[in-house]
Amino acid sequence: MKHYAIIVAGGTGNRMKSAVAKQFLLLNGMPVLMHTIQTFYKCVLNPEIILVLNIHQHGYWEELCQTYNFNIPHQVVKGGEQRFHSVKNGLKYIKGKGVVAVHDAVRPLISTDLIEKSYKQAELEGNCILGVAPTDSVRKVINPHKTEALNRNDLLLIQTPQTFDVDLLKKAYQKPYRNDFTDDASVVEHSGFEIKIIEGERENIKITFQEDLEIAAIFLKKRGFDY
Repeated sequence: MKHYAIIVAGGTGNRMKSAVAKQFLLLNGMPVLMHTIQTFYKCVLNPEIILVLNIHQHGYWEELCQTYNFNIPHQVVKGGEQRFHSVKNGLKYIKGKGVVAVHDAVRPLISTDLIEKSYKQAELEGNCILGVAPTDSVRKVINPHKTEALNRNDLLLIQTPQTFDVDLLKKAYQKPYRNDFTDDASVVEHSGFEIKIIEGERENIKITFQEDLEIAAIFLKKRGFDY
């Protein structure tokens, strides 16, 4: 079975209040994106890595790879207007059958064990996504003046990678873009497929704010990664 990984790197530094896109910020001395690619490279299933990146950032990424002597094999593909279009561009690069994991570039703390488990589950079920139970209370905003309590036992916080049979995901992505396509699972679900969920990892955080970067550095140091 052939395995692929599409790493989607379309983020900016807006919420970080940074001029540098989140995937390029330094985490323990190395860009976040390099940590993410490195983790997939270490997976025993040896996935072929496809990086989807804004066309205007390709040159900068090449410079970073030279600066940090980063030589892990990967294919760089042009990003799209929305995440939906970026994933679609990544899928076009995949010519054969197999299983593909789609992962946020700014989730560098995913474990190789969970990546492997996601691939194996998708091989059996056709798809596999990750979810963790919320620990905070959750409320739904009805309007600016009214909110409604939700039962957190009925909710999951969804992570990546989201892993699918290649043919299944390609078929789902033939549909036109919709604003409510927030992730790959929502695209696949809209095509009539039932989504399979396994437990994610608390450390698999999405780096969005400066505090996330600091937390990620602590986690990496605990694992013995201190660049």
